[in-house]
Amino acid sequence: MDICGPDYARVARSIDTAGGRRAGHVAVPATAQAVGDILRFATDEGLAVVPRGSGSKINWGAPRERADLILDTARLSGLWSHDVGAGTVEVAGGTPVRALQAALALRGQRLPVDPPSRTATVGGMLAVNESGPLRHRFHAPAEHVERVGYVDSTGQPGRRPGLAEIAGVITSAVIRLQPLPAARHWVTAPVPSPLQAAKLAAEATGHEVSAIEADLPAEGPGAVSALFEDAGADRLAEAWGVPVTPTAPRWWGQYPFGRDDVALRLSVAPEDLAATVYALADAIGGAVPVRGSAGLGSVLAVLPGTLPAERLEQIMETLRHVLMARNGRAALITAPPELASRLDMATRRELF
Repeated sequence: MDICGPDYARVARSIDTAGGRRAGHVAVPATAQAVGDILRFATDEGLAVVPRGSGSKINWGAPRERADLILDTARLSGLWSHDVGAGTVEVAGGTPVRALQAALALRGQRLPVDPPSRTATVGGMLAVNESGPLRHRFHAPAEHVERVGYVDSTGQPGRRPGLAEIAGVITSAVIRLQPLPAARHWVTAPVPSPLQAAKLAAEATGHEVSAIEADLPAEGPGAVSALFEDAGADRLAEAWGVPVTPTAPRWWGQYPFGRDDVALRLSVAPEDLAATVYALADAIGGAVPVRGSAGLGSVLAVLPGTLPAERLEQIMETLRHVLMARNGRAALITAPPELASRLDMATRRELF
């Protein structure tokens, strides 16, 4: 493909899949104009295009019916117009979030987000509004976007304030920054049950915390952990009878599921989270691993990928009835491809 150059347009390999389907070709443009040219070409040829950053979430949500062409944003990388005083920077959509944070840290700043997808790009994170523990204090990534540059599905470039659903490819974003915290400390306590986890999470919300997370494995004790980026960790540590530590628990900011699992997002008022977890355990007939933002009532539960689709739909129906009375919701985030094609999976905008 002349648009990208001979080294950056190729026939798809076995790793170039989307929703379990191998794509036909891969294009890796270096500019927003090239992105537009590719999308116009795809429209003219009737090709289904799938944007890809690092690919960390390409198989999440409802499976795509077709994946003729993967548009890889790896070459759309870098940042510019970094105004330290105003606390803003413009960054290309294919820039890895970790690389962005490392560059900003040299100037004593950060984007206050921490997506658990370790290889996430800025565009991929913004496309689904992926957030991690810091959402408790700083909200979702969309809250920090002043405007985005994009190319729509017909190849037309555009810019718009804020972050709204875009049918196309995010090529850049102007984002607002925060100063780096002087220090970070965690207070972590073991918990024997979801009910105790909810109790400790509620106690932690009375302190100036940046995040409150819970990890509840199917077997053995769980834990609740609070992140402090200001003073106050000592008071909560004393109340819980545990030490303050300079490092996070090993499970902090990591997804609890693997590629062969079914991941289910539960969103409910924090005070109703324990009852919802118990209801899910009753529906499946055993304890279910759960991890996530207990302080916000948004967690991920892990179901076996070996369950038949009919059984999973029964579990979801039961859970939705439970959540209806609590004004909560449940959404299937990811599942093995052959299973996902038979389930009512979340849309891309329902993932977070």
